[in-house]
Formats: sequence, structure tokens, C-alpha cells
Amino acid sequence: MPSESRIVLITGANSGVGFATAKVLTASSSSYHVIIGARNPAKGAEALKTLQVDPNTKGSLSTIYIDSTDESSITAAAEEVKKRFGRLDALINNAGIYLRSENLAWEMETQFKTNVVGPALTTRAFMPLLLKSEKPYLVYISSSLGSLGTAEDPGRFDYRIGAIGYRVSKLAMNMVMLEEHKEFGSQGVKVFSVCPGLVESNLRGPGEQARTAGGDAGPAEESGILLLNVLEGKKDDNAGKFLYKDGVRPW
Repeated sequence: MPSESRIVLITGANSGVGFATAKVLTASSSSYHVIIGARNPAKGAEALKTLQVDPNTKGSLSTIYIDSTDESSITAAAEEVKKRFGRLDALINNAGIYLRSENLAWEMETQFKTNVVGPALTTRAFMPLLLKSEKPYLVYISSSLGSLGTAEDPGRFDYRIGAIGYRVSKLAMNMVMLEEHKEFGSQGVKVFSVCPGLVESNLRGPGEQARTAGGDAGPAEESGILLLNVLEGKKDDNAGKFLYKDGVRPW
């Protein structure tokens, strides 16, 4: 790994948007070193191997165990990154879950812990390393389902989708992002929420119908390209905002 590499940690990067983003970043330039964060070490290792043998990969990669629902694993991961690299140039809080259940308390509590508390704790653990970077970036992978502005539009396809636990968790995540922007933006950290759009992902379930949203989902690499543009500074004027491929989403 070249000493001038940009160190990027992506949580939940063994599949879906996280994996696609790792793929896009390392295919774009040899200057990226992507750390594949995974709560399943075997799946993390498999994702690492897949990208390492990809002929389009120019950058370098490694993997690390991190479970956003386990604060001790977050702390341990931050210590490991500190020992191995001494800094972090970008943190992409991508790990998340989408659940629907007749047990509303479980649906909401489980998703809030994973989609809100986990990323917030991950950010706090890695912030000292981000502040050692010359140009640090902090990104939260959100969703248009967490936008109040789009939720009240009856013309949208997802107007009656329900998923209250997921919607509330992503809405709360956006507030976490905004507070981090207010606290750390003045210290040079560029902070964003990013909606990846409707792309192929196991988030909706393991089956092909769920993964592709019945064929309506686009390739996950589309979100990877958006995130590459963020890390390349092309969206800096929108720091502290909720980004989408067509611009800025309403809160």
C-alpha cells in the first residue's frame, strides 16, 4: 500500500452498496486503500478476495471485523485501524438493516440500534483518526424513506410503503449527521448523508425478487459512483446536506 494512499473504512461492505462502493473506489485509482468492514469475518474475507482478483482493481484492500451493534467491536476496530494506519481519511457508515414485523416495538428498537446508535458510536470511535487526516470525510448512508419532504408526497411510489421502523431510523440518522456536521465541520470534516437510490442490495432480503426490487433496482455501482464523487470533493459545497444522485433531498 503506497504511503500516500487514502484510507477509507466502509462498514457493512461485504455486499450491496458497501461492496459496490469498495469496488468503484479501488477501480478508480491506486491511491485508495479500502477497509472492508464486516460483522461476519468469513464474508468479509470472501469480499476481499473477490475484489483483489478483479482485474479492474487498482487500489489496495484489507478487511476488519466490526459489528455496529457491539460497542466493544467498534472500539477494537478503531484501535486496529489506529495501529495499522495511524489515521482514517474517510468513514462511510453503510451498515444497516431493513425490517418489517407485526411486533412494532421489536421492529423499531432493532432498527434504531443498528441504523442510528451504531453509526453514531462508530463515528465517535473513529473521529480522532479522521481528525488526523488532511481532508477527512464522514458519510452516512441514508434513504429517501427517511425524508419528511418526500414522505408527504402522495405521488411518490413509496408513499404507502409503510416500514415505519426503517423510516424513523433513517430520519434519525439524518439528524445525527447534521449534528456531526455542526460539531466537526469547523474542524475540516466534510459530513454528508447520502441516499444511494433504489439499487440492487440484500438489504430488502436474500431472494432475487427482494434483491432487485422486482427488477426495478439499478446496479449498486451507481451509488458507488456517487460516493466516489463525494470523496473526490465534487460535493463539498453540499456538506451537511442529504444528497441524492439528482442533487439534494429535502429533510
